[in-house]
Order: sequence, then C-alpha cells, then structure tokens
Amino acid sequence: MSLAALAVGVSTLEAQQSSRTEPVTGLRANATGYHALVGAKVITAPGQVLDNATIVIRNGVVTAVGAGLTPPAGARVWELKGLTVYPGFVDAHADLGGDAPQQGGDVGPTHWNPQVRAWFSTTANLKDDSTRRIALRSLGFGAALAVPRQGIFRGTASVVHLGEAGVRERVLRPDLAQSIGFSRSFALGGMYPNSTMGTSALMKQTFLDAEWYIRAWSTYETSGRTMLPPETSEALAALGKAVKGTQPVVFQTESEEEYLRAFKLAADYKLTPWFRGSGQEYRLVDVLKGRTQPLIVPLAFPDAPNVANPEAATNVSLGDLRHWYLAPTNPAQLAANNIPFAITADGLSSVNQFLPNLRVAVARGLTPDKALAALTTVPAGWLGIEKTHGTIAVGKVANLVVTEGDLFTEESAIRDVWVQGTRYGVTRPPQVDPRGTWTIASEDLGTFKSATLRLEGPLNRIRGTIEMPSRRPVNLTGVRIIAETGRLEATFNGEQLGLEGAVLLSGSVRGEEFFGWMSLPTGTDANYKGTRTEQYQGPARGAVAVKVPKIDLPFIRPSMEFGRTSQPVQPATVVVRNATVWTQGPQGKLENADLLVQAGKVVRVGQKLSAPAGAVEIDATGKHVTPGLIDPHTHGGVSSVNESGFAIVPEVQMGDVITHNNIWFYRQLAGGLTSTMIKHGSANPIGGENVFVKTRWGSLPEDYKIVGAPRTVKFALGENPKRAPTRYPNTRMGVQEIIRDHFLAARDYEKEWKRWEKEKTGIPPRKDLRMEAILDILNQKLLISSHGYRADEFLALVRLAEEFGFKVQTLQHGVEAYKIADELKKSGVAAVVWSDWGAFKLEAYDATSYNARLLMEAGVVTSLHSDDNEISTRMNWEAGKLLRSGVNEIDALNTVTINAAKAIAIDKRIGSLEAGKDADFVIWNGNPLSQFTKAEQTWVDGRKYFSIDEDKVLRADVTKQRAQLIQAVIAASADAAPAAGAAPARGRGPGGK
Repeated sequence: MSLAALAVGVSTLEAQQSSRTEPVTGLRANATGYHALVGAKVITAPGQVLDNATIVIRNGVVTAVGAGLTPPAGARVWELKGLTVYPGFVDAHADLGGDAPQQGGDVGPTHWNPQVRAWFSTTANLKDDSTRRIALRSLGFGAALAVPRQGIFRGTASVVHLGEAGVRERVLRPDLAQSIGFSRSFALGGMYPNSTMGTSALMKQTFLDAEWYIRAWSTYETSGRTMLPPETSEALAALGKAVKGTQPVVFQTESEEEYLRAFKLAADYKLTPWFRGSGQEYRLVDVLKGRTQPLIVPLAFPDAPNVANPEAATNVSLGDLRHWYLAPTNPAQLAANNIPFAITADGLSSVNQFLPNLRVAVARGLTPDKALAALTTVPAGWLGIEKTHGTIAVGKVANLVVTEGDLFTEESAIRDVWVQGTRYGVTRPPQVDPRGTWTIASEDLGTFKSATLRLEGPLNRIRGTIEMPSRRPVNLTGVRIIAETGRLEATFNGEQLGLEGAVLLSGSVRGEEFFGWMSLPTGTDANYKGTRTEQYQGPARGAVAVKVPKIDLPFIRPSMEFGRTSQPVQPATVVVRNATVWTQGPQGKLENADLLVQAGKVVRVGQKLSAPAGAVEIDATGKHVTPGLIDPHTHGGVSSVNESGFAIVPEVQMGDVITHNNIWFYRQLAGGLTSTMIKHGSANPIGGENVFVKTRWGSLPEDYKIVGAPRTVKFALGENPKRAPTRYPNTRMGVQEIIRDHFLAARDYEKEWKRWEKEKTGIPPRKDLRMEAILDILNQKLLISSHGYRADEFLALVRLAEEFGFKVQTLQHGVEAYKIADELKKSGVAAVVWSDWGAFKLEAYDATSYNARLLMEAGVVTSLHSDDNEISTRMNWEAGKLLRSGVNEIDALNTVTINAAKAIAIDKRIGSLEAGKDADFVIWNGNPLSQFTKAEQTWVDGRKYFSIDEDKVLRADVTKQRAQLIQAVIAASADAAPAAGAAPARGRGPGGK
C-alpha cells in the first residue's frame, strides 16, 4: 500500500469545522497539518528501533511509519538524517500551576477546613502557567497529568496535552484522579491541622465524612425531602467516587515513611491509590515487591555532601552519604525488582536537572528501554491514554521527541518536540564549532599582548582555560555558545591580567579565526583576535561523566549508622546462666540463677534450669540480668509531637507518625531500654492518642508498635495548654471547663447515635472521630495520661473524672504529686515523675528529690520517666539516683520496670521476668543501678537487638562505608570539575552534574 493511500483523513481545514464548537473568526488557518519526518532513527516503542525511517503525520495523527518509505506528495518534508525520534513523554504527576486560591479565600459551600479543596477541578479551572508548560514540553513531554498543589485534599487532576491549543482542546481525560498531599498550604489559612498526625486525622475524618455525605443525601432524597437536608459540601461531594474506589487517589509523598502512611490509609479506607514517590523507594524494595499500584518517581538526587576538609567530612552523616550514592540508583533498583514505575519531572528544584539526572539514572543501572517505558508506555497505560499515546504507531497521536544523539546515554540535545502534530522547536544546533586551541593577541592588554585559549568538551557543555605567558591556566566559567549568533561567552578571573575581579569574554569564530573583546573589571574594553593552532578531537556530544567508584553497599534499615541488614533471629530457646537475676516480680532478686526463654516468652527463672538440645546458652557469670527498661513518657521517634490547631484533639494518633529513621531507638537499646510510650505533646487540654513501641531497631514503623497494648491519651494541665494566644482556653479554669464541655458533648453524641440506631429516622449521624475518642475516654477504653505540675490542678482533673464516672490512669511529671499522695492512692492514680528535675520554671518550683520516695511510701504506683531523648538512654541511672533519697535497690529498679509497666497498664506483658511475659531482658556487666555499668546485651521478644560485640562490628562497618563514600564524593566532584587541573568542585550528585 502506498503512503498516499495510508495518509487518509480529513484535511485540517475540514477538521476545523467538524470537530470544534467555536466559530472561526476571519479566515481559517490554511496549514495542512501534513508532515513527513524522514531519515531519522525512530524508536517506535521501548526496544523497537527503525533505522532511516519515515514518519507521516496528518491532522495530528501518525498515518504511516516505516523504514525507507518515500514521503507522500503534498506533505511538508523534514529532513532528520543523523537525528533520533522517540515517542513523546508522558508525565503522570505534573505541576502546571493554575490552582492558586483567589484573593480573600475560596467561597461557596466548599468545606469548613480550607485545606480540603477536593472540589477544585483542574479541568474546570484549566488556566495553567504557560512557562511551566513550555519548560515541561522542552524536556520531551507531550502529555501530563496536571495535579493541583494547594491544600491537603487538593482536588482533581486531569490529563492534558502540552501544546498551545485553547483549554477546551487540551484536556485529554478530565478529572481523572483526586490529589492528596501530607503538607498543608499556608496560603489557604486555617489553624488545623498543623502537624503530620493532625493531617492524617483530617484525612481519616474527611474520608468518613465523604461516605456519610453519600448516605445522608441518599436518605434525604429517598424520604421525598420530608426533612431538613444535610449540609451541602462541594468537597465531600467531589470525594464520592474516591471513597467508593472508582476514582484513583494520588498521594504525593516526600519520604519512604509518607509512602507507608499513604498505603495504610488507602488500605484502611478501601481507596484506589497511586503514589508520587520521593526518590527514597530503594529503601523499601522489599516492601514494594509484588505491589502493582502506580508509583511515579522523581529524579531528585541530592547534592554531594561537603567533604572538602576533615571537619566537614566528620559532620556528614552516613545516612546523607548513602542517600547521595543510592538515590540515582532508585529507578534501577525498582526495575531490577520488577516494581512498575513511571518517571516524573516533578520534585526537582529546577526542571533543568531532569535530563541530566535521567542520564545519570541510566548510567547508574537503569536500562534505556526501561527508562523510555517509564516515560511513555507505563504512564500512558495508567492514565488510560495508551491507545493514543506512548508509542509511535499508525493511528496514534503524533507526540514525538527529536534529539541529537542517544537521549539516555549521551549529552544529547532535544531539537524539537511535536505535540499532536505541531512542531515546537527547543534548540538549534550551534552555527560554529569554537573548540580547539587558539592563540589570541590584543594591543589593549598592556604587557600581556597574547594568551592561549583552550576550548574543549561537548558543544552543549563546553569548558575551557585561558593562559597568559608565564602564568598558570585559569578556568573559564559560564562558558556557552549562543546558537542564534554563533557567539561564545565566558568569564575568567582577572588575576591573569593583574586585575581584581572577573573579566567578561565574548568572541566569534569565522573559519580558523577568532575575534572579539574583553570587558575588564576596570571598566575598559580590550579587543582581540586570534587563530586556531590545534583542532579539538573530541566528540560533539560527550558521554555522561559518572566516575563513581562501585561500592557494594549493604541493604540496611534504617539507611543510616547502625542500620540492620535483617531482623535478628528469634532462637527457639535461650537460656542465660549463672547471673544475678532481678526478676522485679514475686521471686525478687536471685543469685546464680538462670533465665529460660522460649519462642520470645519467659518460661522460668531459677537455678540450674534444664534446657532442650540446641538451645542458645549464654554464660552470664558475674553479670546481672534485669527486665528490659521502660520509659512511659518520651517524644522521640515520631515525625511531629504537637497538634495545636484545636484545643481538643484526641482523634490524632502518634502511631500514625512513628519514624524508623531515628538513631535514638538504637541508643535506647544500648542503654537497656526496650519499651516506651511515645506521647503527644502538651499543647492541648486533651491531646492525641499515645503509642506504645518496643525498640525493634531495623523494623518498619508499624512493626515498632506493641500489638494489643492499652490505649492512652495525653491530657495537659497548667501553663502549656493555655498559652496559645489565638485559641481558647487561655486560663487554667478554661482548661478545666473545655474538658468538661467536651465530655458533655460526647455524651450528647452518644445519645444521638443510640436514638438513631433504635429509630432509624432522620439523617444518619456522622461518625466523629473526636467524639468517638472522648467516649472511649469516658468508658475507660482510652486511658488518661496527664501532663501537669501543680497538685491543685491534678486534684481538679481527678475530681472531674470522678464526676463522669471513670478514673485517671497516670499523672505525669507531678513535681507536686507528693502533696496529694494519699488522694492519688485513694483514687488509684499512678504517678510518673522525674528523679530530680525541678525549678526549671515556676510551675516546677516546689519540687523535691524525695518526691518518688514519698509517693511509694504512700502506696502510690510510682514510675520514673525521661521526657528527653538523652535521658531515655540511661534510665537505670535515673533509678539509681533514688538510692540517695533512701529508696532500696529493688524499689528503685521497679520505677523503670514493673512500676512503669503498671503505671501505663501494660504490666501483664512486660516489666518483670515472670513466666508468660515477653522476653525483654538486659544483661549488664555490673549492678544495673551503677553509673559505671553497661548494658552488654539487650533482648526484645527473645531477639538480641543489641550487643556490645555486634556494636563494635557495626562501628567498623560504619567507618568503612563512610571512607568509601567520601572517596566516591571526591571522585565524582573531581569528574565534575570544569577543566583539567581545576580544583575539585561540589557535584550535584554521583554524576557530578
């Protein structure tokens, strides 16, 4: 079949009238839209190559493609010999602007929280930033998912093409997906949420509200509108398809932990999730294996750490060094593990980084075919435009990228980008080649009448030096060729001429002659001319320079100092022999005793215990064994601590924001700490739900949690919760009253639900996570752990609890708790206090180091706490301090073991070495209450998570990795230097871009 026969279809003139609603003003455009691109190497799809091929385009569609085809008559011929044509790229997560809030804020029945803009439509509001569109198109992208960026619930994303047609003609798929991010937009205003866990709580509540909105309006309509209607919310209405699972939700994540949070949210609320990644996915390859949800990864590679001198190198963490080295391998690692992904230009500080970073990713292991698929066929399939986009084939839209050289492995340039059959020029080839060695002379330079100018490197990354007689060469900076004129521009340090400041050099080439002028820092100009003495022999397009030594870095979690390659094994049986065992239970302290552990549980403590064959035996002669230490009040290991947007926020959960990238967990293990309660901060009368964790170093965030642990909530009294100047309450009595008012509101909420469940009449009530949490407090399913200092305020809270028929679990800090010890004993309230902190603020002025002893003597369950990352690593020292106040050894250690467990209602699981309890224990090299004693081994759930011997091995490995990576930084930075002999420069990444 001839090309003329293949090139069927209506003409552009006819199409104008048949496919557009807007009448033509004046004369119709008379362009034919008929093109033939001939002579190029054509990559029709990943792995499919045609040499000396022709592509025929008519009316924006490819009508023919093949090798050796003759251009049809009437087509405009584009000679592309020596060039390469790729399918147009598809960006599955693009910021094209156009979603800025209007002055004065959004109006209408949108949502009570300005951060919830799910109603916003990129289709209805398609007025994007032409500068961003052009920049993205210049990278080779012809289509993109335009994603809004304002707020947390950001609105619907639409697939658009990146040509210059009107907005009605650029939408390919309207409102395809909802967009959600974990960062609020300050431009939108609003106080809540202002924390990561508050953001998660808002997401949960909004998903629930969207489901309720559907039910509520259905009830109203099916009743024949015989009742008052529910509220109208454009945002909740817009989320209807998302909560039903029929519309994807794109989560923008900025870390591997945000990905995990987003995935859990999507699973809990049965969403259809897509994920815009962070570039840290290489840390989760074991988690991502087998998952098929769309993953869109940016090429955001970090700058090289500063290792310019020993002090700077010492201050760089292993985590930063590893990320610098491994981030460029992120796409390759995903591909190697068969994890589907697309590549986006999003997430870069400048889009100019995209193509260099893409080439670095290829140089670091990503195959060109996989790279092309991640830019074309994969995103086209996810966006539902695979029948028209993603490959070069007959019948598909003519989105093309024309390049000089291999786009993925050379410093090539994009010549043209075609979008729907329209050509957009990107670069022009330089009109001259100024590279080589030149001798230039000037009568205006005084004693320096001549110089040697050397220009080298690829044309699009040209570099050079200038050298005066008897002077050392100086690097040229900012060297560039202006394609339109063929002029070269550069600067160099004026010290060559005995001047202070920079010299600006501009010159033009004509054959083998070079002439131009220099602008001197004195304000005068010097004309020069010269001749080429040596031709440059290098290629016009240079290969990507990635001279990074290959380092066999182990996979560790977390990817930082002391990260683990895997979780420690749990031996079937462990027996610790001949130790002084502090059981902190009914058996007390036993000399020359054994501890028997099986399947992660304590089986028995006693002397000369028998153990089955194959048991792990530990000789602890001369050593001490205690239960793992417990800290019932920490704030480390989470992404944020306070949600202060509202005064009452029990719906927020600290368990949503655990971070495994926290070195303090390892340090706590080294100090014998095996369990902590990570608490919400003290900015609220009723704060968020706390979380119990075990220090399972090397685990993912969810694996740190103690499954089945009691639920506790943070209350705060006194100065902290009343000091927000723009929020009620701002007095101590206001704190008490707002707590009471929310208790009453929760009872009213409960009554309404009971009425509706009995009668099933009216609009169904919505599930309110805040009220649900307060009901759990009133029903003692969510135990109160209250911050405070003054005795009178503690008593007021205890009396308020008695008024509503429940009890307070613990009073924390409690520097004046000794004043009300009898009342606390009578009410069954535990005290969690410091060993000797006090007088650091007025509320804490009336402290005493005898506080814990007085409380224990009154029969109050008394525990110590740290409220400090550093102190949490030496809780045995805190217990040891109590000996000075007359507390005996057993009672002192109880404050960080069994009493701590009792205080936070988890003593059935941990706190003592008794049969059936978790095998959390520490082997010490001496008395655990001595400041000279070290924890030699720390076991959690019958797994050895820390030992001094392993720590030595890990320290040596950290030293080795750091040395290797620092050398790699130096090598990459030297590779990035602009010219031979130049001082090493700081590279942008392991490609030294």
